[in-house]
Amino acid sequence: MRYQFCQYVTIVDMSDEILSEVIFEHGEFESNAVAIGSSVLIHQLGLKQFDVVYDKREGKTTRYKIEDIEVNLIEQPTVTRVFLEPVRLIVGQHDIGEVE
Repeated sequence: MRYQFCQYVTIVDMSDEILSEVIFEHGEFESNAVAIGSSVLIHQLGLKQFDVVYDKREGKTTRYKIEDIEVNLIEQPTVTRVFLEPVRLIVGQHDIGEVE
């Protein structure tokens, strides 16, 4: 089955003031059945200026838990979105510099 993996990301400044909240789309993946509470191993998220990107530097992988599974029966074909646990990124601390 194909799943669209998404994750809520809150971008804050050093004073913990919210600058923006976005849904980062990891993409569509073919997988066996997934369940809430399962874990997904993927690249960590980071910031390039104010854009959320993968931090693909060596050793920058992390495990996120699946928090919710949404099946949209209105769209055709049916879309199944898997939401990973939300993450908070701090401008200045989670900047990864230039992305290749």
